Amino acid sequence: MTSTDTTSRTFSLIAPAKLNLFLHINSRRDDGYHELETLFTFLDFGDELTFSVTHTPSITVFGDVADIPLQENLIYKAAYLLQQHCHISQGAHIHLVKRLPMGGGVGGGSSDAATTLLALNTLWQCHLSLSQLTLLGLQLGADVPVFIQGHTAIAHGIGEQLSPISLQPKWYCVVHPGEHVSTADIFTHPDLKRDTAKLEGNWQQQELRNDCEALVKKLCPEVEKTLQWLLKYAPSKMTGTGSCCFVEFSTQQEAQRVLTNLPEKWSGFIASSATLSPAHTALAALFEQ
Repeated sequence: MTSTDTTSRTFSLIAPAKLNLFLHINSRRDDGYHELETLFTFLDFGDELTFSVTHTPSITVFGDVADIPLQENLIYKAAYLLQQHCHISQGAHIHLVKRLPMGGGVGGGSSDAATTLLALNTLWQCHLSLSQLTLLGLQLGADVPVFIQGHTAIAHGIGEQLSPISLQPKWYCVVHPGEHVSTADIFTHPDLKRDTAKLEGNWQQQELRNDCEALVKKLCPEVEKTLQWLLKYAPSKMTGTGSCCFVEFSTQQEAQRVLTNLPEKWSGFIASSATLSPAHTALAALFEQ
């Protein structure tokens, strides 16, 4: 497939989930953002986005878009941002199959936005580097850059300073207790812990946690119930600022056992970790020379 063929292509990509294996908040900046340290890993599971180019500049997003107005949809915002930045005269039809819960802390909206930038950068032949796309993506949210870079990484700053690392593959059972937790509400709450010392030396030998967990459990008791229930199977953690909780295993069978026994009032999924984002892997396979 040569680059001249891309504008006639229709293809689908997984916008993968992420987990924060730890999340430390070091301070609050004058601009309202927070200095943090976190470890992002990707899962081989996520929303599905299907892209096709149009020969008019209109951008449409349809499918599982709930009642979000088009101009407020992160997928649309990402497409429009790239279109304007690169002075593209074409448009795009983008279809969304939503599998990741909103407000769950698994990066659904950020992943959708990043995947849109990656896909349309190829389809519209913008030829932006990952570094250039990352700067654009940061305008859409602090979690967008890691999805654009596409590699398991420790993040610093507001989440945009990424140091890629490799981890042993694991299986995860991710549980959503049916609650939506607003990232903005957590990061603006006066009770949020904001003074964790920055890591020094080997992070794997230090005590790691999610600094948002105590506050989220206080505001959303169902999250605490979920974390307690999961302890029957393995040490449980909360991801990001959202309501999703997870446990880690070495095998698919162990993760499946948790999902099989999940109370009916909760939902969940199992997935293996992926050092390289499934969106990057699929794009490389689709458009390799």
